[in-house]
Amino acid sequence: MTEPLFLLDSNILIYVLQGSDCVASRRIQSCPVGTVVTSAIVYGEVMRGIVAHEPQRAHQVEQFFELIAVLPYDATAAAAYARLPFRRGRLDRLIAAHALSAGLTLVTNNEADFADVAGLRIENWTVA
Repeated sequence: MTEPLFLLDSNILIYVLQGSDCVASRRIQSCPVGTVVTSAIVYGEVMRGIVAHEPQRAHQVEQFFELIAVLPYDATAAAAYARLPFRRGRLDRLIAAHALSAGLTLVTNNEADFADVAGLRIENWTVA
C-alpha cells in the first residue's frame, strides 16, 4: 500500500470539484494512488458547503471522496493542534495540525494562512 504524502486543503478540493483549476486536477491525477489524501476536517468543510449551497451534488461529491482518502482526526493530531499558535481560523489550525502529525505536505492556495506554523511543509498546486 502506498503511503500518503500530501494532504489537500479545502480550497484545493473546491477548485477541483468546481472544475476551475486544471493545474491542481492534473497534479492530483499525476500522483500515485494513495499518496494524496485529505483530512476529516476538510471533508466536513467541503460537505457542509455542498449541502448548504449545492445539495443536489452531495452524492457526486461523496463519490469523489471515495477516490481521495479521508484521514480520521486522531489523538496525535489533537495533540499537535494543542501546540500550535492561534493567530487565525480554528479550522486552519486543525488542518495544519493534522498534516504535521501525519508528516504530510499541506497542499493549499492559502499559503499565508499557514506561514506561521513551524515545521509545516506547504505546496500550492494552483500554479504551474
